[in-house]
Amino acid sequence: MADKEHSFEEITTHLVTSGFIYPGSEVYGGLSNSWDYGPLGALLKNHVKDLWLRHFVRGIEYNVQIDPAIIMNPKVWEATGHVANFHDPLIDCKYCHSRFRADDLVKKEIPDLDVDGLNQEQLNDIVQSGKIVCPKCGKSEFTPIRQFQMMFKTFIGVTEEKTSTVYLRPETAQGIFVNFKNVMRTTRRKLPIGICDIGKAFRNEITPGNFTFRTREFEQMEIEFFFKPGEDQQWFSFYKENCKAFVEKLGLKDEKVRFRDHEPAELAFYSTGTTDIEYLFPTIGWGELMGIACRGDYDLGRHQQASGQDLTYLDPETNTRYLPHVVEPSFGLDRLMLALLCDSYDVEELDGGKDSRIVMHLEPELSPYTIAIMPLSNKLNEKAKTVFDDVREDFDTIFDTTGSIGKRYRREDAIGTPFCVTYDFDSENDSMVTIRERDSMKQERIKISSIKSYVRSFLDSKKVK
Repeated sequence: MADKEHSFEEITTHLVTSGFIYPGSEVYGGLSNSWDYGPLGALLKNHVKDLWLRHFVRGIEYNVQIDPAIIMNPKVWEATGHVANFHDPLIDCKYCHSRFRADDLVKKEIPDLDVDGLNQEQLNDIVQSGKIVCPKCGKSEFTPIRQFQMMFKTFIGVTEEKTSTVYLRPETAQGIFVNFKNVMRTTRRKLPIGICDIGKAFRNEITPGNFTFRTREFEQMEIEFFFKPGEDQQWFSFYKENCKAFVEKLGLKDEKVRFRDHEPAELAFYSTGTTDIEYLFPTIGWGELMGIACRGDYDLGRHQQASGQDLTYLDPETNTRYLPHVVEPSFGLDRLMLALLCDSYDVEELDGGKDSRIVMHLEPELSPYTIAIMPLSNKLNEKAKTVFDDVREDFDTIFDTTGSIGKRYRREDAIGTPFCVTYDFDSENDSMVTIRERDSMKQERIKISSIKSYVRSFLDSKKVK
């Protein structure tokens, strides 16, 4: 395998042209930083979700899954402080009129400064001091900071009145917290319990960009794990280890993944600990894939106070009531996808440099298609189709008939398909096919009846235990 680093532009161009990701609304000229997942991206996304569900929901006995609504009662976001405080500090360059987050520019220019600890006035003083440079034009004059509401507003009802204003959720977590009482009542479970959710969230980002790294519409995979107060460090450590194991299953290169514990100044006032798992993206640098946070009883406490509902838990062992504490492991699915796609992309030299191939070294169980069925000639399509129909009952499978076998191998390598199965003229007589493995390019003759067991055995051998 080649060790050459590939540019972000090279990788993203391949993802668009091959069908992993498309520019959103492209026939109408697109929409700024809007992206659609194509057939390959949708399959990959489903496989990552399924791995997450197997690992965190089916794999941990305490956990259950729910699917809360995207549009919630606006009082939810008043209680959490999102309506009042979920803003970004916005500034514009007076020369080129480019728009930026003030805190991002200050962090870039003065990396040793604790920007998170500054109030708006202090941050504005630094922006206006002339020390901050516009990344676009190099000038140092900016408009004063103004707060930019990051929640998308919409309306319920027949008129756009203030009383009908609602918001697209900026995070999935609160749908879990407001359903804590319902889940405990209907599942009849005891603490500890983890409530899991996969769903879309929306943030009106000032500076979205870097392909799908930061978008206004994104998908999260989150767990709120509830337990008895005083057990915070126990469950924090438990989920740090489980999240590490999950990331190992993704197959990301070890040297491009790191765990970063937040410094005390970075922590929210209610948090006793937070750890991020970060990936080293080309061009972007280190970027967060997920966070594991100790949130105490802050969220349940806010909702209990604002709603007037009793959200305490009656401990059957002590017969006492208390608000459970929470550890929150939260993954950004779109960033995980981007990390996987960047990490797996490679261009390998073949035949002593006379030839080359693009190959996506995705983990086989995550690859969009597991098997490509290839009839050697169009005259064999009908018979090969019977093999395809049988195999696709168990695996995501593509039927590829266009071009020479060599070109088809290259095409499947470039989208990460682990196995190519060639049905040739001998197959009609000996009921055997040639199976080729993506990474080694090794070819082997096997029985048609053995294809599924052969592939399944290979997949099982590759799984991280």
